[in-house]
Amino acid sequence: MRIKTTLSIIVRVALLCMALAVAATACGEDLQTTAIGEGDAEALAQENASDTASEDQREEASTCFDDPGLESITPGGDEAGTTITLATHDSFVLSDGTLAAFTDATGISVEQVAVGDAGQLVSQSILTKDNPTADVLFGIDNAFLCRGLEADLFVPYASPALSDVDDELELDPYNRVTPISFGDVCVNYWSDALAGPAPATLDDLADPVHADQFVTQNPETSSPGFAFLLATISEYGDDGWENYWESLVENGVSITSGWNDAYYGEFIAGGGDRSIVTSYASSPPAEFLFADPPVDTPPTAVLDDSCFRQIEFAGVLAGTEHPEAAAALIDFMLGITYQEDVPLNMFVYPANGRAALPESFVDFGPLVDDARTIDPAVIETNRDDWTERWNNIVLG
Repeated sequence: MRIKTTLSIIVRVALLCMALAVAATACGEDLQTTAIGEGDAEALAQENASDTASEDQREEASTCFDDPGLESITPGGDEAGTTITLATHDSFVLSDGTLAAFTDATGISVEQVAVGDAGQLVSQSILTKDNPTADVLFGIDNAFLCRGLEADLFVPYASPALSDVDDELELDPYNRVTPISFGDVCVNYWSDALAGPAPATLDDLADPVHADQFVTQNPETSSPGFAFLLATISEYGDDGWENYWESLVENGVSITSGWNDAYYGEFIAGGGDRSIVTSYASSPPAEFLFADPPVDTPPTAVLDDSCFRQIEFAGVLAGTEHPEAAAALIDFMLGITYQEDVPLNMFVYPANGRAALPESFVDFGPLVDDARTIDPAVIETNRDDWTERWNNIVLG
């Protein structure tokens, strides 16, 4: 384990915190009807269902992907001079001038308002949906998606730029939300501090060789903590994940309330003594970029088997007085200017497949080929039950 001075830890934590904490907080009209083929929509919804969900869970799951019977925005008017409000989570960061580029191109001004983490953002929007305080919402993710859809928060809009987005990111067949960015929550480890071979599977985290080395977050208070719980449910199923968590407890897993407490508290990155932590696939690129002194390769690596995909969406809020201007902002958020600004500001990946990735992401943050997922409808139906059972096992 390398030795660090107190000053170097403070400087390093300050730089990395600005980068990685962005991901951690996230851590979800002149109208004309646009028809979507019923068969196509049903097929897309079925394709998005998780293979890991049991048949009983699917039967009991939320019906948030049913046809909402809503009209879709068809833009076309001149919205120059309009001002719209963009509601986001607290981790929303863009380079200076990015939103100004949208204003220069369209004449539409944007006021951005941060509303808390993804859960708070969705809850506040539901409370104010009859008198919305914003026109566009960004930051609802697949863990909260069905909560927003069931509350009829959004008006459908199919951006032409969706042709550049991978179908696997388009979870709503009726385009009430648009995928903007995504990332993977993954277990990370400090490579030269492990007591044995690097973990290669979730099972390895319960190996006695890694006793007292893993720190993760409470799924009731932390977005990455909840994503890791979902990863274990995806792997072991509803009849096996509790046994797995019992083995983690026996192996000395530590639980923190949030990502900062884990990554910059108990994990080696912040001066702690634990070598394994729940974080993000983009954490190694951040470690590389902000290393002091500079390094040739990141000191951390990712356990691919643990990765759970988080997708962040934007949507036009129902009740907006400026649906066409709001739709224009959705188009811009899927455009190259915005998409290529995302990785080094919010340390997530752009949804637009034509957007170029920074070199550090290409070299040190490759995406997992088969990141774990669970149908958002199944998540919404079982969330409270899963977290209650987790509490009984881990916190007693």
